[in-house]
Amino acid sequence: MAAHKGLPHTTDVWAGASCPGVRGGSVKKLAGTFIVIAWMVPGAAAQDIPLVLEAAVARALKESPRVAELRAREQGSRAAVDARRSAIKPQVSLQAGYTRTNHVDVFGIPQPDGRLRVVYPDIPDNYRTRLDVVWPLYTGGRAESLTHAARAEAEAAGQDLAAVEAELRFDTTRAYWSAVTAAESTRVVEQALERTDAHLEDLRARLDAGLIPPNEVLTAEAQRSRQEVQVIESRNASELALADLRRLTNLAPEARVRLATPLTAPEALAADLAAQIATAKASRPERAALVDRIEAAAARSAAAGSSARPSVAVAGGVDYGRPNARIFPRSDRWQDSWDVSVNASWSLWDGGRRAAETGEAAAAERALRARLEELDSLIALEVRQRRLDLEAGIAAARAAAHGVRSAAEARRVVDERFAAGVATSTDMIDAQVALLQAELDRTRALASARIAEARLARAIGQWP
Repeated sequence: MAAHKGLPHTTDVWAGASCPGVRGGSVKKLAGTFIVIAWMVPGAAAQDIPLVLEAAVARALKESPRVAELRAREQGSRAAVDARRSAIKPQVSLQAGYTRTNHVDVFGIPQPDGRLRVVYPDIPDNYRTRLDVVWPLYTGGRAESLTHAARAEAEAAGQDLAAVEAELRFDTTRAYWSAVTAAESTRVVEQALERTDAHLEDLRARLDAGLIPPNEVLTAEAQRSRQEVQVIESRNASELALADLRRLTNLAPEARVRLATPLTAPEALAADLAAQIATAKASRPERAALVDRIEAAAARSAAAGSSARPSVAVAGGVDYGRPNARIFPRSDRWQDSWDVSVNASWSLWDGGRRAAETGEAAAAERALRARLEELDSLIALEVRQRRLDLEAGIAAARAAAHGVRSAAEARRVVDERFAAGVATSTDMIDAQVALLQAELDRTRALASARIAEARLARAIGQWP
């Protein structure tokens, strides 16, 4: 692939070669390795960085702060699932404490032998430790429902991440093709300026020979000025497009990028509309996230209704204290004791709280289902629109290519007629302008078709 002249401050370096015995996937891996080495080697910033579309998308996904944020949120949602799941597992805790009390009178019972049996001694220093175990045996389905809801929310967070990645993939693709379009447009107007310069030199020579009047040279010079303005504007647009691509791929602002993927027409559509709509409904991450949130809302509704059922838990523990409050009479020494219990609770009336929570969760579920129905209709409409855009883009690219061939042939004929002296300079300028416009139209049509292809892939939820 020839280097684009429209890319400012670039030189023609290797963009890709076919190696005997190396398959296409291996070539892409070698190209990716070359790009990584170019970024890591000191002084590589002064060289061109060959960047293909696939590498740009991969780098954008890796470097994006938005993707990092959604990935962290997904990890938090996964941790919430573990927290909900732990509610149905035994809970073990260790407690320890020290209490200082005031001095009290010793209380005892005189014995027949004259001794005093102390029942309540003066122990101002109290130490207590306890190993406590609680195991919920039955929660009426509340813990299981909340765990299911948390798991569905975690799946929805993962789909949110996939949706952001799809959006970023499209943004990078759009920015890449916009940069390619700007570079190609710059190349076209630069070539047109070169042709105008050559034609202007010929006109000046004819003027010096007295073959043409001065107005033909002045007209050509005015045309050259307009084309020079187009070159300046095209170079500026190319640099702006590259700046947007550098931002998305997290490249340094001064990095010199050479776009290595050629601008060609996309392939014709193969699948029918109904199949693409069905694929979009099955693949779009936004829809999958909404389905997961509907499932989570249903689980929360079930959890709210579970409070109408009793809950049962087993509790137990070991106390080791000085003195041990469970042992009578009190003694100023370390003693242990234990206990095991089965506890059941059943809320008979909660003032309408359960009904309110259940109604709130059910209303949220109905709202999400209505949103899903609307999203399905929007997906079907979007697929139709993007498919029509792609079909129109492919047709426009074909028509533009035919226009370039016709304009190039017309210019060749006018050039020969001008050389024979039967065509005027105005005819030459008109033919050059027509060729320039045809080439720019072809570039824009190809870029529009490629962007339409990316939009259709985004609408379907599957990338080529």
